[in-house]
Amino acid sequence: MSAGPAVSAGPDWGVTLPLAGLALREHRAIVEGLPDIGFSQVWTAEGGGIDAFTPLATAAWAPGLGLGTGIVPVFTRGPAVIAQTAATIAELSGAPLLLGVGASVPAHVTDINGIPFEEPYKRTRDVVRFLSRAFTGEVIGDGFDTFSITGFQLRSLPPVRPKVIVGALRPGMVRLGFRYGDGVVTNMLFAEDVPAVVAAAAPERRPGSELIVKVFVCPSADDDHARAAVRPFVTWILNQTPYHAFHEWLGRGELLRETHERWLAGDPAGAARTMPDAVVDEVFVHGSPERCRELIARYAKPGVTGIQLYVLSPPGAVRGATDALRLLAALRPSPVAVGA
Repeated sequence: MSAGPAVSAGPDWGVTLPLAGLALREHRAIVEGLPDIGFSQVWTAEGGGIDAFTPLATAAWAPGLGLGTGIVPVFTRGPAVIAQTAATIAELSGAPLLLGVGASVPAHVTDINGIPFEEPYKRTRDVVRFLSRAFTGEVIGDGFDTFSITGFQLRSLPPVRPKVIVGALRPGMVRLGFRYGDGVVTNMLFAEDVPAVVAAAAPERRPGSELIVKVFVCPSADDDHARAAVRPFVTWILNQTPYHAFHEWLGRGELLRETHERWLAGDPAGAARTMPDAVVDEVFVHGSPERCRELIARYAKPGVTGIQLYVLSPPGAVRGATDALRLLAALRPSPVAVGA
């Protein structure tokens, strides 16, 4: 008789803060309760008025929670400022920090920050190399291709060295994250796509490195409501050049052709109308909490070290910490069989 697949404790589980509809200052009881329901990390997502670092200070309410940024854009802060801010947050918490950095998209870098989006691969590579050296306490005084540093040193190192991971989609950036950093965080993909990212990482992957998958979740059993709520965001992000290229690489160029043509023609409403439901349903999980839990578990493939949940609840569904913790507990899958 076959013994069946090996059972693993699975990946680490994290949640992006703040949760929609709740002010950051209202999260204390939520953060304090996360370890009790199986979550070991808090994450941030820069956008919508929230920066990538400040929400991580909430982890001080529950010492021992790991921290993650998903992601800090490499263009909008100087390399030394990123290092100093990350070291400060890591020192404050005393917990492990997964410092996710990445190129972001022109809409964030240029459109709202007025910074040229030039040579994103090289800029990301240089920032990752700089941060990896900075967190050893090294005095850095040599030049990089996209910037020059003279005599920088972190004089006070955090108790746990931060891991530098890269927001990555296609193979080139995935390999960069493992070659120069400590891994990658990826997002906006189907569960069936995860093995392709794992395979892209394989040539450069080292023991102890991280592969984090960010999963977007709208826990609503009303499919029409869920699709209407998330479609504008899905349309916007999948028509940003890096994400469109990602899904072309994954074989969805023809499926997304019409929505992309309408987006490029300056017709965002038309792009949203023609964004296939099949894509919306896969990149932004929705359904009852029980159904969402089943769909989320599909992302916990072999090679994945962490799952980060971004939860968009229907208006009024989460009125406080009790509601939030009950919902998050319902979404968090149990240990899964590796290879299942």
